[in-house]
Amino acid sequence: MRIGVLKEREDNRVALIPDYVKTLKGEGHEILIENDAGVHAFFRDEIYKEAGAEIKKRDEVLKSVDLLITVHPLEKSEILKLPSSSTYISSFVPFATDKHLKDLAEGKVNAFSLDMIPRITIAQSMDVLSSMASIAGYKAVLTAANSLPRYFPMLTTAAGSIPPAKVLILGAGVAGLQAIATSKRLGAVVEAFDTRLAAKEEVESLGAKFVEVEGARDDKAAGGYAVEQTEEYKQKQRELIAEKVAKSDVVITTAQLRGKPAPKLITKEMVDQMKPGAVIIDLASSTGGNCELSKDNETIQYKEITIVGNSELASDVGQHASQLFSKNIQNFFKVVLNDGKLHFDLDNPIIKGSLIVKDGEILFGKEN
Repeated sequence: MRIGVLKEREDNRVALIPDYVKTLKGEGHEILIENDAGVHAFFRDEIYKEAGAEIKKRDEVLKSVDLLITVHPLEKSEILKLPSSSTYISSFVPFATDKHLKDLAEGKVNAFSLDMIPRITIAQSMDVLSSMASIAGYKAVLTAANSLPRYFPMLTTAAGSIPPAKVLILGAGVAGLQAIATSKRLGAVVEAFDTRLAAKEEVESLGAKFVEVEGARDDKAAGGYAVEQTEEYKQKQRELIAEKVAKSDVVITTAQLRGKPAPKLITKEMVDQMKPGAVIIDLASSTGGNCELSKDNETIQYKEITIVGNSELASDVGQHASQLFSKNIQNFFKVVLNDGKLHFDLDNPIIKGSLIVKDGEILFGKEN
């Protein structure tokens, strides 16, 4: 099978690293890598060649693969260059848009969406969302520390004592928990809020205080996402979060609702009450943001507050993010490859959940 990898347009990651390319080559596959595909993750073309890959121009890869893998989905013009009946693996986010579904169906390209792999125990090793969220949570804290005009840890010096920074994490999923752990390592006092009561034990185990609002709807079937809450609960939530935000030096927001805009947790009025020099890192900015003032892929100054809107912070840790992404793909291949060939067994929950287009038919949203 001919497996292709392209250079990401605006991302430092690459879908397969040379170590796994070598493994695939040893299993009898041909690997086509676009020139400079891994350069921003510090994997040069020479390293891919040594691993057994062929370095090709972008169009050559697109037109000759049996299987293509990218971190971000391609635009329609490039999807239609893929051979009919080839297979494409990426994160198409079909909950948010049907744009890619229609393009894939038109090109008669089979497609697996990595963000649709069910978040079940047997699929943890191939969970790209969790791998990237963990890196984003880590990088969010470092980004905040770099922007904050104050120390994170408490310091006692000959010139006087410095109190520790107060960090508030909104959303205690994978990204939030990593943000808690990193903030604690840097010496901050950390509080965390989540509507899911199951997160309380994890938050407290990392040394943070859990901020609890009573009356939350807790849907364990939501795959790690938050769920929509009642208006009464939202009002209680706003009041408590407003109080906590005003006292915080750093707020990191990670809350997402699958298939819906991110919940607005921080209003303009709350930001107005924050300390001069405070920092907000909004990891949900790509779906509208948890902060009313966030702008996706932008860092803005609102009065004396720094607001960073960035849902792709994992890209800033390009080498390790690529390593984890590639390992997720390797584990996914253990399910979808059989004797070196792709198979589409819809009785397998991982395949059933992630196969969104087959032979020109859109499977996403249909009962099989």
